[in-house]
Order: sequence, then structure tokens, then C-alpha cells
Amino acid sequence: MAEDNKKGVILTGDRPTGRLHFGHYAGSLANRVKMQHEYHQYIIIADAQALTDNAEDVNKVRTNIIEVTIDYLSCGIDPAVSVIFVQSLVPELFELSAHYSNLVTVARLERNPTVKDEIKQKGFQRNIPVGFFCYPISQAADITSVKADTVPVGEDQIPMIEQTNEIIRKFHNLYGAKIFPEVKAAVSNVARLPGIDGSEKMGKSLGNALNISASEQEIRQAVHMMFTDPNHLRVSDPGKVEGNVVFRFLDAFDPNTSELEDLKEHYRRGGLGDSVIKKRLEGILIEGFADTRRIRRELENDLSYVREVLREGSRRAREVVAATLSQVRQAMGISYDSFRP
Repeated sequence: MAEDNKKGVILTGDRPTGRLHFGHYAGSLANRVKMQHEYHQYIIIADAQALTDNAEDVNKVRTNIIEVTIDYLSCGIDPAVSVIFVQSLVPELFELSAHYSNLVTVARLERNPTVKDEIKQKGFQRNIPVGFFCYPISQAADITSVKADTVPVGEDQIPMIEQTNEIIRKFHNLYGAKIFPEVKAAVSNVARLPGIDGSEKMGKSLGNALNISASEQEIRQAVHMMFTDPNHLRVSDPGKVEGNVVFRFLDAFDPNTSELEDLKEHYRRGGLGDSVIKKRLEGILIEGFADTRRIRRELENDLSYVREVLREGSRRAREVVAATLSQVRQAMGISYDSFRP
């Protein structure tokens, strides 16, 4: 499936529950822009998965399909190179999920650490939507449908890749046909960006995110609100760099690493005010993402192009997934070619 000059096949993507933020950019988007030239890359907008815990707010998911796509394009994802597609527009994925659901027990899903953590975070207790509970199976279908051999993930998502490989092995053992490559988790070495409020996690639903699409004024306001060192009360006071939100952002986005290290040493020994480092971060985010904001404005005025990207990407993805599903049916002995309507 991959072109000869490319290393393999990647599947990556996002749930369309809001615009993407700078944490997404540092953790995955910047790498996707690079990887699209090294791998055959599929980017899934997982709307069906988003509905597993947003069934009562379908409009949020529907609207953000377009918003997330604009974020992709404005950050440098090239739809001629990467296949951007909408999960629900590839119905073959749901049949794959159904077949895989027979290869996984309820007990195994309950033991999945990622599922357990997310159920706890969302406060579901025993009121877990079945779709949410089973999303590791859906994710395995997404990954295997394009025969991805690499999936970029954070460490908290490694159990999902392990479960996908379990499904692959069981399928191969049961049906005697080796269709899929085993999947490797490409773990990001970029530290997760904290929320602007100092929380360890930046999240769309937590109200502490700074969106990539933020205006210059919104960037200034957000940086002004960022936590630094609560004990750094006067400019002359020694300051703590570790856990300092502004320095965490500078680590992710400041291209001048040697100058940044000098600033850290100055801050630690005292004599460097918070306003100086915040001003530096403002400039980096405003100037460094000026083209991203400009491209977003252009795309917002050309939504027909954005829709065409999704239409064509979903068509291309569906061709590949349909071929994979055909192989799965044949391996299982359920192709029913002689009486298929």
C-alpha cells in the first residue's frame, strides 16, 4: 500500500469536539506535517467515536468536522499527500468493528487501562455508553482498515495499540490468513503541554486551552493569564522553571534553544521578571503562527474547498477500506459472492 519511497502506513486523527489547540500542535500536528512526506498517512476525523460520549450534542461534532479540517490545512497538512477522511463516511469501518467485537471479551475491555482511566475521568461509573466502552474495538478497525503499521500516540494510548495487536493476532489465528501487519506505537517524545491555568492537561472541555486559531489578542490574554512560579513575587526573587507554564510553552515553541537556556538560568538566580518571558512567548506564538491564522481566514471564506477535501479524502479512504473488508470477508468465509445483492 505504501509508496516505494515511503517507510510505511500511518493512521492518526482526532475526535471533532472542538478546534485544535497548541497542545495538539506540539504533540502531534507538527509531526504529522513532517511525516506526511515520509509515510503514507491517513488522518481520520473520528466523528462516530466522538458521538459515543456526545450523543446529546450532535451539532458540536458535526460543526467541528469542518473546524478540525481547517486546523489541519492551515497548519500544513497537504490533502494531496495525506488522506483526510471522516469516519462515518466510510461505513465499511462499522462492519469491521462488528466482526472484531466477536474477538474481544467484556472482561478484556474492562481491563484496558486507557478505557478505565477515561471512564473515571468522565464520571460514567456503570452508566457507560456501549459505544464508548467498545471504542478500542472501533479504533482497531480504523487502524487495520488501511493496514497501518505505525500509529503515533501518547504513552496513555499504548494499551489501545496493544489491544489492536491482540485482535490482529486472534484474527490471523482463527481464520488462517495473515492480512494485517502488527502495529507499532510511535510514542511522541514531546512533553505534554499543560493548560494555561497550570493544570497538567490542556483540554477543550477543561476551558484551559489556547487554540491554534486564537487571534493575536486572545494569545496575549492567554499568555498574560499563564501560571509561572507563585513564589516569584519580585523580579529579584529566584524563580522556578520546572512546572512553570510559560517555560513549558517556550520549550515547545522557542526556536532559539541556547538563548532560552540562558533565560532559564537568569530566571533561576533572580533578576528576570515574568513579564519578560511572557512577552517573549507572545511574540513567538503571534509571529510564528501568523501564516497559520492567515490561511485559516482564507479557508473560512472558501468552505466549498474544505468540503471537497473531505469528500475526496473520504472517497479515497473508502476505496482502501472496502478492499480490506473484502479480504476479511474472504478469510472468514462470509463473502457470499454467489448470492450477494
